Amino acid sequence: MSVAIITGSSGLIGSEAAKFFHELGFKVVGIDNNMREYFFGKDGSVDWNTENLKRNLRNFMHYSSDIRHEGAIKEIFSKYGKDISVVIHTAAQPSHDWAAKEPLTDFSVNATGTLVLLDATRKFCPDAPFIFTSTNKVYGDTPNFLPLTEKATRWELDEYHPYFERGIDETMSVDSSKHSVFGASKVAADVMAQEYGRYFGLKTGIFRGGCLTGPAHSGAMLHGFLAYLIKCLIYEKHYTIFGYKGKQVRDNIHSNDLVRAFWQFVQNPKAGAVYNIGGSRHSNCSVLEAIEIAQEKAGKRLFYNISDEAREGDHIWWVSDVSRFQNDYPEWKFEYDLDTIIEEIVEATEEKFRRELRYDLVAA
Repeated sequence: MSVAIITGSSGLIGSEAAKFFHELGFKVVGIDNNMREYFFGKDGSVDWNTENLKRNLRNFMHYSSDIRHEGAIKEIFSKYGKDISVVIHTAAQPSHDWAAKEPLTDFSVNATGTLVLLDATRKFCPDAPFIFTSTNKVYGDTPNFLPLTEKATRWELDEYHPYFERGIDETMSVDSSKHSVFGASKVAADVMAQEYGRYFGLKTGIFRGGCLTGPAHSGAMLHGFLAYLIKCLIYEKHYTIFGYKGKQVRDNIHSNDLVRAFWQFVQNPKAGAVYNIGGSRHSNCSVLEAIEIAQEKAGKRLFYNISDEAREGDHIWWVSDVSRFQNDYPEWKFEYDLDTIIEEIVEATEEKFRRELRYDLVAA
């Protein structure tokens, strides 16, 4: 049986990939030590998702291993060897703010961990495609110097700019900008994944994501924009928008749309391929626009304030140009739009809230 190794297997993208590849007949080897709880506290824990995967996927094997530990990763890769048909690396420290608190931890997880996995792939399964979930933060704050205009509910790019119609493409420079500590560690991992493709010939696909989202996201204040916003809405918690009058624009891609893009790459992989991947013009919104849609779907009002202080390295406007990927893989298309994404997250969050309420009533 072909093996899919998935790091961060209990997170948003990892768990979506685990279910998708399991359905295709792969044996799924998940690697996740729940560092998300260390990063973000109880709200960020993915233990619930680990248990779901163990319970629902017959050919799923979970390893609570740290991707930075070469010996542990070597043991897993040597066990499955040439049966490994794909490596999907989604594990990361994903927060700007958290990275500044512990730069060494951030870099070791994002950069060193990626290098450990790349080298294990090179040694034990060099024919397996290696998919790396990078980020648009590799471009640093360069997007903030685009000609932007303030509208009623969003910042918008000048309509005469080349990026206006489709969004930002892969030609934007990653140099000479403020990346945040997190962005810098992801640049290192991104470039190393490219190098293992170009220098060693591994079939590496680097996916620079916008806002990756979906109902399986364990949203927390420091990471998981839509999921955390909707959690605050349903649980009636206060929400703070950081900077830019709440008009900062994000493109949002559903985890299933992203994983289907992974599958297209696996079937026809390339060495050192780089793709911007996100909701594009198909699915994007400002924070204020997201609040409005979520309130309508949930039938509730969100308690929020807007802080004048923006997060370091945060983007004012980001829309991904996905045309390079679509040109290489024309069968891939979006299946989820913004309304559907928000509706799914609202329904999943409401269900989780009801379960917790029932549990509390029984416990009382």
